[in-house]
Amino acid sequence: MCKIFISADPASYESRTRSVRLHGVVTSLSLENLHWAVLEEIAGRDGMTVAQLIERLYDELVVERGAVGNFSSFLRVCALRYENPIADGLIPRDATIPIRSLDANRVLEGLPRASRVVAPSGEGLHPKRALN
Repeated sequence: MCKIFISADPASYESRTRSVRLHGVVTSLSLENLHWAVLEEIAGRDGMTVAQLIERLYDELVVERGAVGNFSSFLRVCALRYENPIADGLIPRDATIPIRSLDANRVLEGLPRASRVVAPSGEGLHPKRALN
């Protein structure tokens, strides 16, 4: 079982720090190369740069939640929340289809129940703990 995971190219899990500008303020974000690659794919689908995608995600998160918290972790979760629905057929694998053209409610309804559970404080719960 572990061979599937341990055979990953070490470059994919090396961390890389990028400086991005959020509304004129420069901040640094450290993510693994694999996460950066997924964010590049997401941004590219909608004709954006990674910096533009990150700023948009930041803005929409602030509007929705009122706070950001651990933004690097949020971006890692975004990468997984992109890959999982692709694997389940909820998001087309064809990278020429923009994310903005998808029905977000339909995609969210197709996610497993545990993936949609959110703690009252706005922090996600571990799926096994969500049932307690």
